[in-house]
Amino acid sequence: MAEAQQAALTPRMKKHYEDVVRPAMIKEFGYKNAMEVPTIEKIVINMGVGEGTADRKKVDNAAGDLALIAGQKPVITKSRLAIAGFKLRENMPVGCKVTLRKTRMFEFVDRLVTIALPRVRDFRGLNPKSFDGRGNFALGIKEHIVFPEINYDKVDQVLGMDVIVCTTAKSDDEARALLKHFNFPFRQ
Repeated sequence: MAEAQQAALTPRMKKHYEDVVRPAMIKEFGYKNAMEVPTIEKIVINMGVGEGTADRKKVDNAAGDLALIAGQKPVITKSRLAIAGFKLRENMPVGCKVTLRKTRMFEFVDRLVTIALPRVRDFRGLNPKSFDGRGNFALGIKEHIVFPEINYDKVDQVLGMDVIVCTTAKSDDEARALLKHFNFPFRQ
């Protein structure tokens, strides 16, 4: 009984990783141990709000939207420097970010790949060169309204967001193969 309840609580993408991705990666790269197979470690979602310098309410609205998308409360990011040209003082709120791990991370990957990315206008696939050399992948989304949690009628400003997928892969090729098995739509 407890095992059946645990299976019901396991996110779909985590089960997909254990049943499909891990065996495919072992076959592709010839890992000798199942624990050698890279996995997604965390996902960091960041929203910068440029108009946050003039109006604190815009940063709070962005944080509320990000909380709906991620399923957990974001941290308000503040400026480190004072830049007169941007009318920016030190410690002013300029955006928000959230770090997802474990269950919430797998659920976010599922929603990102199956719902949000197909809803992006003029989407031709993710850039396969957006890796940092250490197996981490970054992508930008121009409109946060592609996520189903956001009510389009209640949004006063469309914001962009950065999504950074951190993996335990040692190279970009391993990370690219891992994300392809997770159905990330890379362009050819």
